[in-house]
Amino acid sequence: MSWAAAAAVRSLWRLRTGALRPLSAYGRRISVRFYSLGMTLDNINRAAVDRIIRVDHAGEYGANRIYAGQMAVLGRTSVGPVIQKMWDQEKDHLKKFNELMVAFRVRPTILMPFWNVVGFALGAGTALLGKEGAMACTVAVEESIAHHYNNQIRTLMEKEPEKHEELLQVIRKFRDEELEHHDLGLEHDAQLAPAYTVLKSLIQAGCSVAIYLSERF
Repeated sequence: MSWAAAAAVRSLWRLRTGALRPLSAYGRRISVRFYSLGMTLDNINRAAVDRIIRVDHAGEYGANRIYAGQMAVLGRTSVGPVIQKMWDQEKDHLKKFNELMVAFRVRPTILMPFWNVVGFALGAGTALLGKEGAMACTVAVEESIAHHYNNQIRTLMEKEPEKHEELLQVIRKFRDEELEHHDLGLEHDAQLAPAYTVLKSLIQAGCSVAIYLSERF
């Protein structure tokens, strides 16, 4: 075995045992602790987990960009703290999926640069309609994400759920927090946004396209 091959084997072993602290996509060192219940690269349903982690990473990245756009417009208004609170939770979601991308060697979607621009534009554009527009966007996006998470939970429950228990816990937790954001949007007058029903339908159609593309590309 060559020196390079031996080094690669040692690095993989350290990653699987949690001893290695790899770099995230953003260059920060992260901690990988996802094997405590036996969810390893060998015993998971690899194709399903790849799709789930890739699309969820893209979704949480897009949600972060949406809230960044909203804060750029409404950050100094009375609704700013509400948006910031939701954004902080989305940052935690993205951090977790950054860790999972490294731990399970899942490639990100090639559409990340596109979601970067589109997410910010969607957040800022709806915020320009006022607080109600921003909250209508939140309701539409979070409802779509929660529905998608429920579909993923059903998929994993059909594929030896004991092997995917930790991932199921992550998805359930994040789904519940997305639903909290959805409810906050309704509490802050989302339904008073101009053409609320049309706006919500258009945003959710865009979310469906984004999910489809991010899973596959």
